[in-house]
Amino acid sequence: MEKEFNSEEVIQEFEALTKDAKRIHIETLKQILKENSEAEYLKNLNVDATTDLETYTSRVPLVTHKDLEPYIQKIADGAPYPVLTRKPITNFSLSSGTAQGKRKFVPYNEKVTEFTMQVLQTSFAFRNRVFPIAKNGKALNFLYSSKQFTTKGGVIAATASTNVCRSPEFKKTMKALQTPACSPDEVVFGPDYHQSLYCHLLCGLIFHEEIQVISSSFAHSIVHSFRTFEQVWEELCNDLRTGVLSPRITVPSIRTAMANILKPNPELADKIHKKCSGLIDWHGLIPEIFPNTKYIYGIMTGSMEPYLVKLRHYARDIPLQSGDYGSSEGWIGVNVNPLSPPETTSFAILPNVGYYEFIPVSEIVDPDNSEVDSTQNEPKTVGLTDVKIGEEYEVVITNYAGFYRYRLGDLVRITGFYNSTPMFQFICRRNLMPTINIDKNTEKDLQLSVETAAKLLTNEKLELIDFTSVGGFIEISHIDLVSEPGHYVIFWEVSGEASDELLKECCNCLDTSFVDAGYVTSRKCFAIGPLELRVLSRGTFQKMLDYSVQQGSVLNQYKTPRCVGAANQSVFQILCNNVVKSYLSTAYG
Repeated sequence: MEKEFNSEEVIQEFEALTKDAKRIHIETLKQILKENSEAEYLKNLNVDATTDLETYTSRVPLVTHKDLEPYIQKIADGAPYPVLTRKPITNFSLSSGTAQGKRKFVPYNEKVTEFTMQVLQTSFAFRNRVFPIAKNGKALNFLYSSKQFTTKGGVIAATASTNVCRSPEFKKTMKALQTPACSPDEVVFGPDYHQSLYCHLLCGLIFHEEIQVISSSFAHSIVHSFRTFEQVWEELCNDLRTGVLSPRITVPSIRTAMANILKPNPELADKIHKKCSGLIDWHGLIPEIFPNTKYIYGIMTGSMEPYLVKLRHYARDIPLQSGDYGSSEGWIGVNVNPLSPPETTSFAILPNVGYYEFIPVSEIVDPDNSEVDSTQNEPKTVGLTDVKIGEEYEVVITNYAGFYRYRLGDLVRITGFYNSTPMFQFICRRNLMPTINIDKNTEKDLQLSVETAAKLLTNEKLELIDFTSVGGFIEISHIDLVSEPGHYVIFWEVSGEASDELLKECCNCLDTSFVDAGYVTSRKCFAIGPLELRVLSRGTFQKMLDYSVQQGSVLNQYKTPRCVGAANQSVFQILCNNVVKSYLSTAYG
């Protein structure tokens, strides 16, 4: 008989880990080196199970994914000897490819699954303490699986979310957490995300009174799902009324699975129809349709923050809770304060999941800058318990899946300590810092500028659907360097027809909302040209999403790229082909 999940026991385990964070953290590094000492990568660096911390950091260089690609390729090609880890890598997780336009192969093994379950259980324990889920509760999880493929050497590759969803441990954990999904597996693993999304929504309606949690990996996916609901709700009601699934669902396995739960229910159909008909601009959609929802859960920090306005519009008073902090490379921190608004969420680092170092912002040398020899200018790192509150750092990770002193590329700010382990807020990606002249804006600066300008749209009862920017070179910026002088180019998709006067005002507001001293000075002396706002036709960002899915991504892992660099020409072309209006700022004369 399986042991029943106990939130307080999990929290006490977390308390023990974090009270002794330094010792456990060093022991974690020792264990990683002990398990993988036979790996080619560590042998080449003369590192083994006896290597101490000081020797490890002196012999093992800081690396990026580019540095590890030759080793990862060996694994993909079926190397018969240990390359990065002693035990074979049986799976690869595929990154979203948002930043570079190129998807990375990330080693995945049973340790990654184990720690994923630990993170899920820990964060759930803290949520369940505040918002306990009833035993008959269900979750409306907008989850999707991508196709798997096998490399030349027989290693299975799929998105990170697919690897997790397909693991038996995930289903076992979800059952233990008393949040079974309302959708059958056939919907999650369906080959067409449009059909899966429709059926997720339909399953949600069938079990609408039992739904207590609504979630997805990212806030974008939740917003996208309810934008879709606005378009198909009458068709969904018809399915409920007749008990016959819409002909838009053509996948046999999905139709068969849905037939087992979809029965004629005219009363429910009329109830949903009446509620939807009575909503004004879909405000409060979620509590009206799913009245017992206790919270909405997904990653809502960083590039997901722009979706919070729309999500709160749908959610009304239902609490929003940001998901835990991690990446395709692995998990790092958990959200242990469920009452904290997403914008101020801090994450507590789990000291046993990996070994972490932190590069102070003042020490950062961009490893992607070809003009800098990063091996000769390697920045110094700070240990887990030596970080300082209020300071910003880039995260470096060593884990059980073959990453050693790997630069994650994320900048974080230390906000405090939970016992002796650091708490931090995500700031932005390191490599999304634009530089035309002496300007040093970040992805966060872009977001704040867009939020400020988008408020002007409310004058005409319009909303910003989504936004991005375009760069003249890979990953570094959201700028246009084709013209002289170089200037920022920002793309908007707006919900309706905005007047030219309003859009010109928005363009000027975007320009003046970048307050970085280098940018302002450069604009005033015309070293940076006028900011350009390009307005897109409706549905452009849907085309970008569809393209990403066609390339192998999944909806719940998709992130709208905030900067489309030169490496992602296909997405850049989608943007260019859908521009309907363009404006240049006159803010600086």
